[in-house]
Amino acid sequence: MEKNAPSTQDARLTEVVIPKENAVFWMDGRGRWQNRHGRFEHKRIIDHFNRSIRRDKDGYFVTQVRGDVIEKVYFPYEDTPLFIVQVSPEIPLRLDLNTGETILLDPAALFVDSDQLYHNSGDARIKFTDRALLAISPYLEDKADGLSICIGDQTWPIPDRCPCP
Repeated sequence: MEKNAPSTQDARLTEVVIPKENAVFWMDGRGRWQNRHGRFEHKRIIDHFNRSIRRDKDGYFVTQVRGDVIEKVYFPYEDTPLFIVQVSPEIPLRLDLNTGETILLDPAALFVDSDQLYHNSGDARIKFTDRALLAISPYLEDKADGLSICIGDQTWPIPDRCPCP
């Protein structure tokens, strides 16, 4: 899930890095951007921030180019900065992320943690938004032995907690 390959043009820019503790905005546990004035409300600004999320060895950050400077702002977030915002019903199911990326559902990568549904993609933990949960709910079954996802004639159990190492 790393999207950090700078373009040739970006390599010539002066990089300004703002550490997480100095960021003036953050993301809450539901994927909403906030600052000291409250939640961001303008869709274009929210979309810009989401599309600007990148990751490197030091963590998640947003980036933008301003003149001959590229700003890289690491930001605080609750839980994860990556969210599944839409589920497309074709098979295999396509998961649209808040970053603008699309990944294919891997049923074996699903897990539940604290009553929230997640999907692992590499080492990234991606949380389903409420809207995405509604879209995937026709494929979910709550059985006596736990939650499962059923696609076509196949069923996969969804384990509790992250199956990560």
